[in-house]
Amino acid sequence: MLSRFGPLRSLPSFRFLALTPPFPGEYDGPKMLTKVPGPKTLELSKRIDGLQDPRALHFFANYSKSIGNYIVDADDNVMLDTFCQISSLAIGYNHPDLLKAAMSPEFAQAVMNRPALGLMPPTDWPDLMQDSFLQIAPRGLSHVFTAMCGSCANESAFKAAFMAYRHRERGGKPFSEEELSSCMHNKEPGSPKLAILSFEKAFHGRLFGTLSVTRSKPIHKVDIPSFDYWPMSPFPHLMYPLEDHIDENRKEEERCLAVFEDIVQHHPVPIAGIIVEPIQGEGGDNEATPFFFKRLREITKKHGIAMIVDEVQTGFGASGTWWAHELWDLPSPPDMVTFSKKAQASGFYHTLETRPSEAYRNFNTWMGDPIRAFQLRTMINIVKRDDLLNNVKETGAYLKKKLEEIQKRHPDHISRVRGVGNFLAFDTPNVEWRTKMLAMCRDMGVNVGYCGSVSVRLRPTLYFMRKHADIFLTILEDAIKKCK
Repeated sequence: MLSRFGPLRSLPSFRFLALTPPFPGEYDGPKMLTKVPGPKTLELSKRIDGLQDPRALHFFANYSKSIGNYIVDADDNVMLDTFCQISSLAIGYNHPDLLKAAMSPEFAQAVMNRPALGLMPPTDWPDLMQDSFLQIAPRGLSHVFTAMCGSCANESAFKAAFMAYRHRERGGKPFSEEELSSCMHNKEPGSPKLAILSFEKAFHGRLFGTLSVTRSKPIHKVDIPSFDYWPMSPFPHLMYPLEDHIDENRKEEERCLAVFEDIVQHHPVPIAGIIVEPIQGEGGDNEATPFFFKRLREITKKHGIAMIVDEVQTGFGASGTWWAHELWDLPSPPDMVTFSKKAQASGFYHTLETRPSEAYRNFNTWMGDPIRAFQLRTMINIVKRDDLLNNVKETGAYLKKKLEEIQKRHPDHISRVRGVGNFLAFDTPNVEWRTKMLAMCRDMGVNVGYCGSVSVRLRPTLYFMRKHADIFLTILEDAIKKCK
């Protein structure tokens, strides 16, 4: 067990580990030389201010020095990173296998000759897709649409849902002349009024369509026109620990499901699809039980509505399974599962039924990027070789148990510990205290993220182990005490 740290600036200097598991060359622990942001970050922020808005910056990072679970900032502060580029680094910084893959001739050729994958894919693209995307395809979904980012993936899934819905409505017949002409004027029937339903506190992206289903924070949406006829349904607000509130949580989920089905049946605009996160990340790490998601699937199947599961943040191992929705044991697979972030590649899995009836409809210039598929293939092999999914389960269970113990010791400052795998979160008393506590954690050597109105979220790598958890837990509890 890690002993309590003294003042972090008195910690011994880091050393590199000799090539030993789990991550060659990783630092021993945090090493803090300045507060965060430090003077070099502040100077760089001034320089960039004339070129780009710097107001959201936490710090400038030195990625050449960042290794494994540790990020190094411009001032050479070494921090344990539990936020990992907003939940998007699966295997940490500068993994040697990824560096090796990046130096391969096929990687270099893909960089130099970036192909328009929908028109002229490289000859190895079928094999690369099979060895990357399809190797971890969710059960029942054997097709993949590749895209550029999480928002792009979700918007492309919306388009697929609308196209499939209208294809069924017209009984598979070709488009009418009226449809083809009216769509050019944004009029019906070619531009039909159809809706995507999302849930209270959801976050699905920042493009126009995804903003219409994003419900997490007003700052994401204000001033942007939205589809005002796209409905929102309540998402369960569960009580914790889950095992102590089974009856209350079941009633809450049944209440939300009743409202959901009522909207589906009576909404004035037909609902072509719904989109739901396994855990609502940006909106506050809000959970629901498998019961809730099973009933969602039953209702969507009953009413012919596409179920899109947004695994942009929860996917690629964060739950201890490749996809968090695998934990639900659904009676039938979702219609689409979107992904990005930790997978490094983006897109959505689907069935043949949701492929557009004509070519060139769900399309863009690049249709993703083959170098991301190279990364994904390499990472899948690493995760399997090093048994990282089991590591996530074991470390996540340990971390959650220890967080619950901290919660018992500091109930006025930490509450509602929750999550699966190492996709974990807890609540704080208010946003001001949270801001102060997270700043203290950074100054002491741990980079931590936040979500929702008062929540703190953990998004470490799949290589995050007990020794990393102990460093985090020690610094967290010290920060709590100092911020009381």
